[in-house]
Amino acid sequence: MTHGHTITIEKSERHVRVVHGDQVLAETDRPLELRETGCPVRYYIPAEDVRLDLLTPSGTHTVCPFKGTASYWSLPDAPDLVWAYPDPKPDVAEIRDHFCFYDADVS
Repeated sequence: MTHGHTITIEKSERHVRVVHGDQVLAETDRPLELRETGCPVRYYIPAEDVRLDLLTPSGTHTVCPFKGTASYWSLPDAPDLVWAYPDPKPDVAEIRDHFCFYDADVS
């Protein structure tokens, strides 16, 4: 990690549920909790706990110097709502096959 920038990833047993409108998009009791300097805590949800059938891949890609290149998925009324790192950098390899949502309810 570069000077002054840290990322920590921990397995969590929190219950994370993602709802958009009246649809549950994801629900898990085994998210990864990612903490990154200057960012809110993000929950990365295992692919098998995400309703990928409801999401459409978008053409958007962004590059994070610390995590790698992100791919995005959308809903008809919510572009680029979800992202993942299909080939993350070695320091954050745990987030492979996990999806992150902009809005997740944590209980």
